[in-house]
Amino acid sequence: MMMQNNSVFSFPVKVGHVSANPVTITVSADQSDLKKLAAQWCVPEVRAFEAEIVIGRWKRDGVRLKGKVTATIAQECVVTLDPVEQRIEEELEAVFLPENSRLVKRITDGNGEMFLDPEGPDLPDTFSGDTIDVGAVAAEFAALAIDPYPRKPGLDFVDRIESDETVDKKPSPFAVLQGFKRDE
Repeated sequence: MMMQNNSVFSFPVKVGHVSANPVTITVSADQSDLKKLAAQWCVPEVRAFEAEIVIGRWKRDGVRLKGKVTATIAQECVVTLDPVEQRIEEELEAVFLPENSRLVKRITDGNGEMFLDPEGPDLPDTFSGDTIDVGAVAAEFAALAIDPYPRKPGLDFVDRIESDETVDKKPSPFAVLQGFKRDE
């Protein structure tokens, strides 16, 4: 993920001000930011958004973000279109390196294929300049936790049609001919 400055929720942090001793910051969205987040996430309403993030150095020139993002959003039920409230509590962990860092180089084999361990840690993200937008990172983690198909609690499908083997059988191509009689 290349950090860009076009996020609707922004909390820039100067990398030069990040010390070796981790610092905890709390960012929260005001009413204007909540409306912008709702538009960005394509949901009718974002009622609350907050992130508590520990920022510290990682290796020599990297920055590590670790914390928790919480949000409350309102969506439409995919069945009844009634409002459904979702509470998001997502763990956040990311490492950022300057784009010119030697640690950014990806390990490849002779054919140019990159090897990734699916169970291993994520690769560090890069940033350009001297700023990381912590607000954009928190908003991204929250957006990834949104339920794409929200459903009202206690909603059952009682009027559904189940599949039946007799109905599902493919008709014979000669079934139409059964209605014709042979003229003798």
